Amino acid sequence: MSDTVFYILSACLSLAVLLGIHWMSRVETAVRGNRLSAAAMLCAILVTFIKYDLLSVADIWIGLAIGSLISLALARYTRMIAMPQLVGLLNGLGGFASAGAALLTLGYKMDLGLFERFTALLGMAVGAFTFTGSLIAVGKLHRLISQKPVFLPRHRALLAGSLCLMALLIVLGLLLPGMAYAWLLALISLAFGLLFALPVGGADMPITISLLNSTSGVAAAITGMALGDVLLVSVGGIVGASGLLLTQIMCRAMNRRLSAILLSRSAAKVSAPVPETAPDAPAASAASKEEADVLPDVPVRAAQPEDLPGWLGEAREVIIIPGYGMAVSQAQEQVKALHDALEKGGRRVRFAIHPVAGRMPGHMNVLLAEVDIPYDKLFEMDDINPDMASTDLVFVIGANDVVNPAANTAEGTPIYGLPVLEAARAKKLVICNFDSKPGYAGVDNPLYQPSPDVLLMFGDAKESLSKILALIG
Repeated sequence: MSDTVFYILSACLSLAVLLGIHWMSRVETAVRGNRLSAAAMLCAILVTFIKYDLLSVADIWIGLAIGSLISLALARYTRMIAMPQLVGLLNGLGGFASAGAALLTLGYKMDLGLFERFTALLGMAVGAFTFTGSLIAVGKLHRLISQKPVFLPRHRALLAGSLCLMALLIVLGLLLPGMAYAWLLALISLAFGLLFALPVGGADMPITISLLNSTSGVAAAITGMALGDVLLVSVGGIVGASGLLLTQIMCRAMNRRLSAILLSRSAAKVSAPVPETAPDAPAASAASKEEADVLPDVPVRAAQPEDLPGWLGEAREVIIIPGYGMAVSQAQEQVKALHDALEKGGRRVRFAIHPVAGRMPGHMNVLLAEVDIPYDKLFEMDDINPDMASTDLVFVIGANDVVNPAANTAEGTPIYGLPVLEAARAKKLVICNFDSKPGYAGVDNPLYQPSPDVLLMFGDAKESLSKILALIG
């Protein structure tokens, strides 16, 4: 295959991937876009085999067959609840592949120029820290390691020092012959990935996954420069750019600065200070402190399940807030049944979707689509928050951090400054959660305090919803 034909095919396949991504941004064309991008990538592999005369190399076909079988098994048996872990793992494997290709380029490709050697070293570094950073993210998401931020002694100094050492080793690897500095760079880069991901808590995990998705593409593009492969550069650039755009969108949605996350300051507040009494915080008692000293200590009446039929009888506007607990319990069918029962009773029902409700962008939308909940019933946080105060009844299904009013007041915590769904402003509130313990971010939720307007139903979300459906009749 001539270079001209290869360049033309590379451009066509890259445009096909871009078109597929564009289609995936719309519900109506998402499946078509996914299939187009997958087909384009398969064609890219075949074009590469033809370009470099690899069709007759048996080892490559064996590896391709093994990889295909593994990917089919993952697609077949991975539950939707584990999709964030799978995405993180694929990010890491992409970085590992780029690092390996770069390392082999340095070791076996003869007559490397200065530019090729520099891009190989840089691609290896980015790929290596993407690999270990992704493994830590997967471990946190899958509860294999502590989900809370983990800081080593002098953590930020170690993080900055390892980054500087990586830059120094790249320079030394350019100036001095041999592979010693390349191997040392790989080890330091792997350590940098660990140091980068360990301090990330639950509140910032979606941003981290998006960022690592971007760096996996960047690593592939840089390694493609070292190999002189325009197709790898193009596709890697698309992945890197799309991941970076998604990262920026998530930072904006979560009120975070990317620099704060990169420097292990994930709990930093980036907007103007919030007043001590936020508008969506639970209402304080009307009595002053002096009055409280003389008033009898009467416990606040907590709402009971028998109150729910009366609430439903008065409710006309209902919002359902699904969370990660719903996904863990696999309670989508019960949520759909609740939606249908409420609508059958003449109520307007909408869903409020927080950007990080499913641990990654769009995850919750896919879970609800599985049970045929109409997409036009799903509303993003900024669109539905203004309606919370006029809503008669809000159901919170397995969500905690994303409705926690403490995000406005609890300075120094992982969720401080995180925009939340303002469920506390609704007239009545039903919370179905496993228990009253803090959520993923480890911050107590004031909504769990006894209140006549908040019905707390602890236990498995599926069982709690079944009880609610029985009460509705």
